[in-house]
Amino acid sequence: MVEQAEETAVRQSVVVQAPPERAFEVFTAGMSTWWPMATHKIGSAPMVAAVIEPRSGGRWFERGGDGSECDWGRVLAWEPPYRVVLEWQLDADYGFDPELHTELEVRFTPDGAHGTRVDLEHRGLDAYGARTAEMRESFGSDGGWAGLLRSFAEVTAV
Repeated sequence: MVEQAEETAVRQSVVVQAPPERAFEVFTAGMSTWWPMATHKIGSAPMVAAVIEPRSGGRWFERGGDGSECDWGRVLAWEPPYRVVLEWQLDADYGFDPELHTELEVRFTPDGAHGTRVDLEHRGLDAYGARTAEMRESFGSDGGWAGLLRSFAEVTAV
């Protein structure tokens, strides 16, 4: 587990109108349906897919239209339909850095008869050193996890 000062973590939550199984599936296998591929990519080719390999130790990456792949991180924990932990290894300039280790934990908890509460925590941001505050603000913004979770919720609703 990544150790850090509590105040550096970004936490976002949303309730979606879908059972945990669907919410987990859309967040992981269906990431390409809600991820803003035109703007949130690191490769030079147009992005056509966001891929999370469905197992602990799997890769998390983007696939370009030319078949190229750009790593974002890896899967640390795979516990469908209730939890996934991903390692985010993009530096403060959004380039892959195999030496950078931050964690994105997403939990899917039943909420009422047909809903799921999705709690996202991006932690370990102190790994950004002097740019920690900047990255925390970016990840917590509408262009970061807040906006991404809204897009995810819209796609997930049944």
